[in-house]
Amino acid sequence: MSDPSPLRTTIPLPAGFRAHDVLAFHRRDSEQLAEQVTGQRVRKGLFWDGVPACLTLDFETDQVAVELAVDGHRPESSPARLEQMTRRMLGLTQPVEAFEAAMLDHPQLGPVVARNRGLRVPQTATPFEALTWAVTGQQISVSAAVSVRRRFIQAAGAAHSSGLWCVPDARRVAQTEAAELQAAGLSRTKAATLKAVGEQVVAGDLPLEDPLPETSAEAIGAQLNRVKGIGPWTVSYALMRGFGWMDGSLHGDVAVRRNLQALLETPEKPTEAETKAWLEPFSPWRALVAAHLWGMQSTAGY
Repeated sequence: MSDPSPLRTTIPLPAGFRAHDVLAFHRRDSEQLAEQVTGQRVRKGLFWDGVPACLTLDFETDQVAVELAVDGHRPESSPARLEQMTRRMLGLTQPVEAFEAAMLDHPQLGPVVARNRGLRVPQTATPFEALTWAVTGQQISVSAAVSVRRRFIQAAGAAHSSGLWCVPDARRVAQTEAAELQAAGLSRTKAATLKAVGEQVVAGDLPLEDPLPETSAEAIGAQLNRVKGIGPWTVSYALMRGFGWMDGSLHGDVAVRRNLQALLETPEKPTEAETKAWLEPFSPWRALVAAHLWGMQSTAGY
């Protein structure tokens, strides 16, 4: 049964916080298997210390009320851990003010940033979740990735007592047979990649379930790059969505290149090499620049 005494906390929000971006991000799956959005509320299924849990975020004008209901017991951790995870998920740790101050006078990007003031990159509950989305989305459309992700969650996850499914953690992925992952729509390579990463996380070799590891994002990226089936785009996307690392170069992203073409008004879509070169001067905010390029079309679907 569900925990009768959920863990609760309240987090103040900065002026102009864009709750609609967070709501849209969690509304990607229209079937609402693991995330449910109603009005200004998000409910998300996840594993908390390996136990099915339901996270609820209720957005108000200047704050968000947070609740975590864990099946079968009351979490032993303090509200501080829940607050830390939620602040990261909402992008509250991202240096958007400094970024905007530096970018508003840029001749090309400045107008885009001005139209999307306050844009933050919504985060997944854990870096491992971000990696599973990145691997799932390799070389397929967003709609196809959402469909495969839904079946992946059912293959390797579990249902919370609320009815929401919980996004699989590393241990559950490591324990799921590759054939089950392939039956969910993952290719043989993607299934093997996710199992390999899950096993490394369980073994303690990759800190992808701790949102604030002592290991740097760059070092974790270097480890991930050594895993078969993981390349630069997957690493940059996972570190952006999972750790809030804002300097990954998403030059291989199709939507980034498409919207950069629109921004620069060029007759042809920039190549990956051209996009990489254009993003380079924006370090250490290249991933945030990519998010603003996404924002020219949608802040939710990628």
